[in-house]
Amino acid sequence: MAVRSVLAVVIGLFAIALNATPALASPHDSRDDVVPSTGAYFGSILQWGSDSVADQADRLGAPSALYQREVPYPLTGDEKGYLAGFFQQTAAAGSIAVVVVNPTVRLEDIGRAQAEDFVAALKEIARPAGAPLYVSFAPDMNTTWRPWGQRPDAYRAAFQTFADVVHAELPAAAMLWSPFWGGDYPYAAPAPLTSAQSGADTDGDGMLTRADDPYAPYYPGDGAVDAVGLSLYFDETGGVEARNVVPGSDDFVSRLRGTDGSGAPDFAAIYPSAQRPLVIQTAAFYSGSAPGPSELEVKSAWWRQIEAAVDAQQVPYLGAVIWQETATTRGVVGETVIDWSVTLTSDTVRSAFVNDLRASDLVLGPVRDATGSAADTTRADGIWGWIVVAAVFAVAALLVLFAARSSASVRRLVYSGPPSRDARIDLLRGLAIVFVVVNHLGLVSYLQIGTQEFIGVVSGAELFVLLSGVVLGLVYRPKLVSGGIGEVVIRTAGRSWKLYRTALVVVVLVYFLALLPFLNGQSVTTFTDQGTGAAGPGATGRVYDLYAGADRILQYPVDPGVVLDFLLLRMGPWQFNVMGLYVVLLLISPLILWALGRRWWPWVVGASVALYVIGYTTRFRLLPSQFEDSFPLLIWQLLFVLGMVGGFYRREIIAWFSTRLGRVVLVAIIAVAVALMLFSWNNPYAPAPGDPRLGLLSDNTFRGIYAALFERTHLAPGRLLNVLVLVVALYALVSAYWRPIAAATGAFLVPLGQSTLYVFVMHVFFALIVASIPALNQGNLLLGTLANILVLAALWVMVRTRFLFGVVPR
Repeated sequence: MAVRSVLAVVIGLFAIALNATPALASPHDSRDDVVPSTGAYFGSILQWGSDSVADQADRLGAPSALYQREVPYPLTGDEKGYLAGFFQQTAAAGSIAVVVVNPTVRLEDIGRAQAEDFVAALKEIARPAGAPLYVSFAPDMNTTWRPWGQRPDAYRAAFQTFADVVHAELPAAAMLWSPFWGGDYPYAAPAPLTSAQSGADTDGDGMLTRADDPYAPYYPGDGAVDAVGLSLYFDETGGVEARNVVPGSDDFVSRLRGTDGSGAPDFAAIYPSAQRPLVIQTAAFYSGSAPGPSELEVKSAWWRQIEAAVDAQQVPYLGAVIWQETATTRGVVGETVIDWSVTLTSDTVRSAFVNDLRASDLVLGPVRDATGSAADTTRADGIWGWIVVAAVFAVAALLVLFAARSSASVRRLVYSGPPSRDARIDLLRGLAIVFVVVNHLGLVSYLQIGTQEFIGVVSGAELFVLLSGVVLGLVYRPKLVSGGIGEVVIRTAGRSWKLYRTALVVVVLVYFLALLPFLNGQSVTTFTDQGTGAAGPGATGRVYDLYAGADRILQYPVDPGVVLDFLLLRMGPWQFNVMGLYVVLLLISPLILWALGRRWWPWVVGASVALYVIGYTTRFRLLPSQFEDSFPLLIWQLLFVLGMVGGFYRREIIAWFSTRLGRVVLVAIIAVAVALMLFSWNNPYAPAPGDPRLGLLSDNTFRGIYAALFERTHLAPGRLLNVLVLVVALYALVSAYWRPIAAATGAFLVPLGQSTLYVFVMHVFFALIVASIPALNQGNLLLGTLANILVLAALWVMVRTRFLFGVVPR
């Protein structure tokens, strides 16, 4: 945090050279500008984790007229920063923003106060101020795959509440109502209606069937809707068999107009009007691994139908067509990669699409004056950025040179703790668990600025797993020597069993707590993809139900399938899923310790690296447990094993680093750690407003490097390297300057580090509490910081008073 403050001061000294520009409203901006005078706007949904408006504009020759991004409601601190970056890009391109709001709370829990909180945050972030934008609330509400799906009464009420607030506070915004194409409605076998679905029974037979209207029960009314949308994709897989099919010559218009034989109503004739333009979200299914015609045949047949319909004005009041420019993964068709894009693919497809687009009446951007980047961060670029880099390296060099001296003043600073327990590791573990807690609370705060990939492209999870391995190797080496492998097996198996029981209790307890009406259970029972997970950047904004089917446990007799799901840890809060990984790693640790005791560490490391390579290249899952989604066992075992090796041979490793060659290597490691920290400061996504950043790399360059080398879920090589050099550098730092560091932070971090598993278990319940306090989720920087401090203080007090130590493992 102190280094972050230094960065802020240095940047502030050179503020005159920075490129932060205030947001300006165009005098011509109004809600009428969301439709063109002729033709229809062309819009795009990008892979926001790896693509950008500027990159796509280069591929198209111009920016799209609209860009769409999904965000959760309530907004998390991270997502608020991502959304701010999205508005910066659309403002700089002169494009219209489409914000898709995906509720992570029950529709029934969305009242006017909740809507006002969201709209206030949106109003604060939107750039330029007063510019037109679309707000799409809970789209695809007539489907089964959305958490808010097929709940018509609750949906209409929530939409109307949001619309009232948007109309009052954001007069230039258009509320977009957007169901999914109803040709396959109700997207499941006919079934009796639940109480939440009762309003969907339009034919009065008590069942939800194809005979029911797929749109009308969900329509919030003309007064609430400013534009109507429809998700109309060409996808003949039926969600089962991956196959490439060329669209029929009239599929687009016939499906939209209800003349295709599916029984769907004529959407274009019923809902759009001169006051409510139509916005189509679309793409054509293509998978390179599936049989059938070529990519160009499939996609061009679909886009040319759309362009022909626009040119011939076959679809009344069509205002925009938004194409999904992403690749996604669909599990139900065998984890098949689906490439929806038209400009990220082959040059042949991109060239054909661009040529056809230019010849059509689809309108590209800019559609209003570009404002430049309205940054919510303070950025140092050019000469001033390099001055910051030089200053940081100079500080690091001075610390190394001073520590290398053998004077009495230096010796007074170094670590001199008892040999029985290494307090340096406890302090680093305490730092790691603070990172985990702050990031999982997800509040906009100064602590979030200092903990989210600030000291490198590293999160608390990697540090937590690596240091847990270090402690295991450190603790069990003497036990292996004194008691043999039998004692080690008994102790590790007993601890693994205790952790497994604890995991089951937490998973079940959280599920029942989430049912309480005064708690925001969806904050822990659902997860909103940030684009860094196993599904890749194309899944950004997707909401996952982490307790899918868990309600079967309330049935009598209890479904044995749901019991098995709980026992296999297929369910659970996302903040807790690494516990399953730790349980499994503890079970296999005796074998590793036995091999290390025989000094077979090269074989241990070699086997672990080989498993990592297999997991990284194949993405193979060994277990059905939920932790495999975020912490694949074949991959993450490497961090734990390397930690065990480091802890087991700690004395030998420290002695080697004291040799001449070791000192040279240590200096190189510190230099790499500092370089990677400076690289992370170029991240364009700020976790909180006012976050100082470097601007030495363009946003597009940073995203490209990050996606290639620093992806988190599968521990890309760059991130793995960063974790290892960072831990070595931090250990060297606290060793050389233990006295001042311990005096400043030891009383707080060391107790937390000695009880990291306890803190990890208990923080899940704090995350649930924090998410259930509306005032804490409004993006207030000071309030979020205070909440983080109070939660960390409460956890520290609980550790110091040994609260529930007899129940919760430490």
